Amino acid sequence: MGIARMFRKSFGHRPDYAIILSGLFLIVIGLLFLSSASSDLAKIKYNDTYYFLKHQIINGFFPGLLGFFVGMGIYYRRWKKFAPLLLLLNLVLLVLVFTPLGYEAHGANRWVQLGPLSFQPSEFLKITFVLYLASLLSSASLRNKKKGWETYWLFLLVSGVVAGLILIQPATTMVVIIVGAGAIMYFFSGASFKHLALTFVLGAVLIGLLAIVTPYRLHRIAPFWNSIAQNIAPTFVLEGIEVDRFHVNQSLTSIGTGGLFGVGFGKSTSKYSVLPEPMGDSIFSVIAEEIGFVGSVIVLGLYLLLFWRATMLVKNSHDDFARLFVLGFVSVIMIQTIIHVAANSGLLPFTGVPLPFISYGGTSLAVSMTMLGIMAGVSKHANY
Repeated sequence: MGIARMFRKSFGHRPDYAIILSGLFLIVIGLLFLSSASSDLAKIKYNDTYYFLKHQIINGFFPGLLGFFVGMGIYYRRWKKFAPLLLLLNLVLLVLVFTPLGYEAHGANRWVQLGPLSFQPSEFLKITFVLYLASLLSSASLRNKKKGWETYWLFLLVSGVVAGLILIQPATTMVVIIVGAGAIMYFFSGASFKHLALTFVLGAVLIGLLAIVTPYRLHRIAPFWNSIAQNIAPTFVLEGIEVDRFHVNQSLTSIGTGGLFGVGFGKSTSKYSVLPEPMGDSIFSVIAEEIGFVGSVIVLGLYLLLFWRATMLVKNSHDDFARLFVLGFVSVIMIQTIIHVAANSGLLPFTGVPLPFISYGGTSLAVSMTMLGIMAGVSKHANY
């Protein structure tokens, strides 16, 4: 009976099909270009051209499809009750990456292995952290001076714990995405300018300290920083640091090769040798090379359609909890998309951020599809 009640309120209403279809088209595009970008590596490594595509479907798409229907079927108010517990469980999973259940790959401890299942607990924070903040902020009156500061310190505490557990993996850009989305939620919930200014200062200090004490982070930032400083303030160019622009240069070359209409699907040459991580970090470059500027604009247009419909959902929903977590979900997706595309275009440092719905990564795809389902579930109750 309990499960039936959770779903009952969601039956009989039509969801926002634009949200669903934009996500669906991005998923299809992702599977197509994953097959193109990964075929050569899959053939060499596993003697199976479609190995990575099959892995993405089995470990990402199918779990994501389940998450989508569960997210759309459960009445969205039910999530508020379980939000603190879900975040707590997620924090436990984050700790497990440093136990024998966790394993290291590419120099980072980001994965947990439970029997045949392996996943990134930090990806789940895109749901659990956002739901918890929405629950917290929708229950607090931030315009009340005392209550506002109490909520702010709790926001900083929870964000600090989450950020700390992610940073030691290390996964710096994940912190930017998750905590950045949380900050957007916080300030749209009625926070004061003082809170905004203080958070900006604290964030800038933290990023600066991380760059100083961890040289590998500084080396990633250096190419981006120096390209700006050389044109604006040559005095501040970082001297004595080995600057590696290989990844950026190859991505720009790949994008430029595509021209207006691209070289044709599956015909990218950069993906075979010179483009690092073509099915993950650089998949937008592969897309731009194969379907050109016009195709890339269409792909980005689908993200903009999703963003527009989600913001309309935020505008039209009269429930603060729903408004805040939909804002958080779409902020996660858009921040991640902007960082990926900007890095491939030479506008931001390369940090290994996947393109939502498209890049290789089962956990990432499953989480993105679940967020899509929850937003679609909310849309069934919004007054358009």
